[in-house]
Amino acid sequence: MTCKICETRRPRRFCPAVQGQICSLCCGREREETLHCPLDCEYLREARKHDRPTAVDPDRFPNRDIRVNETFLRDNETLLLVLGRTVMTAALETPGAVDNDVREALDALIRTYRTLQSGLYYETRPDNPVAAELCRRIQAAAAEFRRAETERGMSKSRDVDVMGVLTFLQRLEIDRANGRKLGRTFIDFLRGHFPAAFGEHAPAASSSLLVT
Repeated sequence: MTCKICETRRPRRFCPAVQGQICSLCCGREREETLHCPLDCEYLREARKHDRPTAVDPDRFPNRDIRVNETFLRDNETLLLVLGRTVMTAALETPGAVDNDVREALDALIRTYRTLQSGLYYETRPDNPVAAELCRRIQAAAAEFRRAETERGMSKSRDVDVMGVLTFLQRLEIDRANGRKLGRTFIDFLRGHFPAAFGEHAPAASSSLLVT
């Protein structure tokens, strides 16, 4: 028997992505590059422990003019929880979605909310159908959150607040992504750090992700 990928070396492990036996070299080389690895794969999870994230220069973040500080996140904690969970569930439930799709969706949504600040409305929608579906679901969740606030007589969250939370999530994605073509380290991060129930706290923000 030979590795199902290279068809040369002796297989060493079962790969759920190809439903077959593969060698350790192909596992390491093709993981999240050509293979859609399940997040619960034991070899993927072990590899996560040894990942060395690419250093991110905060000064190179997009949308640096959008101010997100600890006070802003504290004041908009519930909105952050809702949108963070929405990004997570939308990505997990949309076939083929990876971190790059999330990045594209967040960028498009921030562009849309920027137009609202100028008094216009122009919806930016990615050509990528996966990112477009994520956009739709995130935007719907934001609208539903604000509608529920209004029904409770609160009407607290503004367009600029939604844009700020989306910008923070964008910075989190850039900070957490592993750079692999099919990488889902950010999605996995959301799964592990955003609580499933209301009333729990959002993940702590690194100072490098904040702009005051």
